[in-house]
Parts: sequence; structure tokens; C-alpha cells
Amino acid sequence: MEKVIQVEGLKKVYGDLFAVNDVSFSISKGHCFGLLGPNGAGKTTTIEIMEGIIPASEGKVLYHGQEVDDSISQQIGIQFQHTALQDFLTVKETLNLFTSFYDKTLPHEQLIELCDLGEFLDRDNRLLSGGQRQRLLLALALINDPEIVFLDEPTTGLDPQARRNFWQLIKNIKAQNKTIILTTHYMDEAEQLCDDVVIMDHGKIIESGAPQALLNKHFENIFIYLPTSQVDSSLVAKNNWAIQEEKIEIISDNVEKTLAYLIEQNVSLQGLHVKSANLDDLFLKLTGHSLRE
Repeated sequence: MEKVIQVEGLKKVYGDLFAVNDVSFSISKGHCFGLLGPNGAGKTTTIEIMEGIIPASEGKVLYHGQEVDDSISQQIGIQFQHTALQDFLTVKETLNLFTSFYDKTLPHEQLIELCDLGEFLDRDNRLLSGGQRQRLLLALALINDPEIVFLDEPTTGLDPQARRNFWQLIKNIKAQNKTIILTTHYMDEAEQLCDDVVIMDHGKIIESGAPQALLNKHFENIFIYLPTSQVDSSLVAKNNWAIQEEKIEIISDNVEKTLAYLIEQNVSLQGLHVKSANLDDLFLKLTGHSLRE
């Protein structure tokens, strides 16, 4: 698989603070690559160095084997975490404005279809909903037909339906063999979209790989949850089961055997919830605190 981007020994230091501390990874062409971690983990600083916005203190970023320089701005697309749109312009006028910034651009008809902008093309930017605004910002990131697209926490603040609609747009873009770098602290988003991820905390990479491969590596068990009111406290103590909020957490390597045991102990299975480990569980295991803190 062709490596589009290589990040080697990246460091960014502010006084005594290592915002990014010896980070290295590579990204394959056509993949969606996720940088995961809580606020302050170093995700945004890492991609800002990759985008050529800020310089690294040490290390380098290579695009197709060449170090990043000022020309990179014409070759990549960026959807920033916070972007101000010009007031009193419509969506159509905003597309025209951003088209003037680049030597090569996609036809507006293609952008409108790809990002589903048709229903609000003549609407003032100030009147856009959160989901509509993000779709416009995605179109602006794609306006120069980039090979590589950076999306910095693009669905933060969106409602669940708008998030899922946005995920489909990202999948459509990836289907065009574009390489996507996504930062997010939503683990369901990463599991849905990313081929590979790195998990960062305190400026360092603490784990990396394909999401399912990482889960298979770190978890062999299934989680079973029952309301505390249905399980006798002596049974909980006997089996050393954990209590989380108002639920009993049972970690099992054989669900059928565990359920048979519960029935044998006359435990009601009403409200039973069974789930496999996810990336949020992995982060909790690796760092001792939740990814959403």
C-alpha cells in the first residue's frame, strides 16, 4: 500500500510543555486515518504541523517522500475545528469566493451534489443549521480537489442524525480514493470511518493500528450489565463483580455459561445488556480515564 504521508519523530515544545512528543506514523493512500484522544492530547497540534500551519520543534512530515513546504496549501483540503464564514454571503457566493483562492477547483455542481448543498444554496451563512454549516465547510475543504483532506473534529456539536449524515458524506469522499485525516473524540465515529487510528494522550502515541485489530489485541471478553436491584450484594461480592453507577458489570469469556450461572442463582435477566469492548473501553484501559473527559 502506497504511503502518502510519513510523520517522523515529531515534537512541538512550548516552554516546558511538550504538546507533541516524538510522534511517528504513516498514512496509506485512500485510507481514513484517525487521531484519537481527549482535549489537550496533541491531536490538533499534530495536524497543524502536518498542514504546514505551524512549524515543528523537531521531526519532519513527508508527502510522497518530500518534506512539506508552502506549496502544500494548494494540494490539501482542511476543515478546521472553528472556521468563521463571511456574514451576508449566501452559500453559493461563499463557494465563488473560495474558488478564487485556488489555481485548480472542482466544478460547483460536483461539490453541491457531493456535500448535499442544493437545498440551501441561496441561504445566508448566518441562517445555516449546525449540520448545514458543516456540510458547507466540507465543500470548502474539497473545493481545490485535494488528494488529502484534513477534518478536525468535524461533527462536534451536531445532533445524532446530523452526525450520521455527515459520516455518509465522508464515506462518499473516501470512495473517490481520497486520503482523509480525521481527529475526533467520538469513538463510534472512529469505528465507523477509520481504517487505522493512533490514540494520543499527553502528546504521545499510546497505541496504534486498525480499530478491530486493537480491540482483538486488548480484549478477549464480553461485558454483561444488569441493574443492581436485581443482583444480591452477596453474589456481587462473591464473584468480585464491579458496580458502575446503578449497574453490575460482569466480564465474561463465555456468555452462555455466564447466563446459565445467573439463571441458576435465580437472578432476573430483565434489563440485561451485553456488549463487546469498543475504543472508549480501550482508552479507559490504557490510560485510566475516559476518552470523553
